Amino acid sequence: MAADSLTADTRLVAPPAGSASLKRFARRRSTIAFLMTLPLLLVIVCLVAYPAAYGVYLSTLNRTMVRNIGFGNFEILFDTDTFWNVVWQSCIFAITAVIVKALIGFWLAHMLHHIPTKGQRKWRGMLLVPWVIPPALSTLGWWWMYDPSYSSINYLISLVGAPPVPWLGEPLWARAAIIIVNVWVGAPFFMIMYLAALKSVPEQLYEAAAIDGASGWQRLRYVTLPMMANIISITVLFSLIVTFANYDIVRVLTNGGPRDLTHVFASYAFQVGILSGNIPRGAAVSLFMLPILAICAFFVLRGVTRRNKEQM
Repeated sequence: MAADSLTADTRLVAPPAGSASLKRFARRRSTIAFLMTLPLLLVIVCLVAYPAAYGVYLSTLNRTMVRNIGFGNFEILFDTDTFWNVVWQSCIFAITAVIVKALIGFWLAHMLHHIPTKGQRKWRGMLLVPWVIPPALSTLGWWWMYDPSYSSINYLISLVGAPPVPWLGEPLWARAAIIIVNVWVGAPFFMIMYLAALKSVPEQLYEAAAIDGASGWQRLRYVTLPMMANIISITVLFSLIVTFANYDIVRVLTNGGPRDLTHVFASYAFQVGILSGNIPRGAAVSLFMLPILAICAFFVLRGVTRRNKEQM
């Protein structure tokens, strides 16, 4: 009797055969998925992780790259006024450009969202042209428009009797010129991202808000923006990273001038590391972007995670 009771209890406790086979299948699928993603992981290691680690190693070497000096390159940079001007200029350039791109992109997306689908394709295609053209090529066109002798912008300004603007000759105007070009190139990216987010907002929410008597501004504030918050945050973060690392616009328009007052991290790292032959110090300049972007990414992603938890 005891043996029969033990056998019966074992049958009750033992997992069904289907469950065991399902677990084996899940383990097999996870192994297959890992093997399929292995080439991508190798690419990331070779093209991202290894260069980043090597850049950290380079920043600890002296100019001849034969002796380790620890944080010596960073100490030298911190003692130079030019480097802190680059930090200040990079922050002004990135923050101003991203804010303006976000506002213009949202306005364009909101306008396109209310255009019929047939006409929307045509406008989408035309508005995406600045983003599709290679930035270095389009910046050459802007450089011609800013040229002090043949500036088409100054020609239009002269038609209203205003004096010509030294777009690339004075630091303030040169900074404004760089920001204008970056906004022209990057605003279509915000537009297409925000347009996709607008199309994902359920129309029932707008109908309910209209029944409750909400105005257009209230619908924007309490319906549209909360539903788009995560897309807005991720788009701003991605654009901030790309804008901080921007090189070609500054290189083509001003090459950091006048008097090194329009340099950003990427262009200054190129000048110090490649043109001046001090690769370790150039690596130190480029690595200074890491803590700034890491702090921005931390707060943005934390906000996204918090909103996702609130929606669950």
